[in-house]
Amino acid sequence: MVVVGIIGVIVTAGIPSLYKLMHRDGYRKAVSDLVDVCNNARARAVLQDTTTAIVFHPHERRCELEGGSAGKGTIISTAGGTGLTAQFPDEVSIEMIDINLREYKDAEFGRVRFFPNGTSDEMTVIVRDDHNEWRKISLEITTGLASVTDKVQ
Repeated sequence: MVVVGIIGVIVTAGIPSLYKLMHRDGYRKAVSDLVDVCNNARARAVLQDTTTAIVFHPHERRCELEGGSAGKGTIISTAGGTGLTAQFPDEVSIEMIDINLREYKDAEFGRVRFFPNGTSDEMTVIVRDDHNEWRKISLEITTGLASVTDKVQ
């Protein structure tokens, strides 16, 4: 019985860590979803040999994949967490959306294109959470790959 009690205490102590591992908070999920959308846009452009785009809607706090097999101007999906859209929760503020060296934070929409040769437009997005943590998500234009930098100063 003592061994069972000790195992129960250890398992109980590990539940919060396991929960955090399984359920990402809104901030980390938003950053991860944006990177997933970028990776999917690049993959569709290369694999389908067509230009795809991510359309940012700063006032609605979201972005979504456009183009690919569904055709130009067609939004692929509006379901979150699928790698096709990213929704920024209320606790995440968008500090900057920069596409091809132009600011789109206050625009109605902004479009980042991914090309069949694996390249992309320049994009930098800086987000901040309610604990003042910052993340910078940017695209390498020659490869179209997204990278995340922590704690932008």
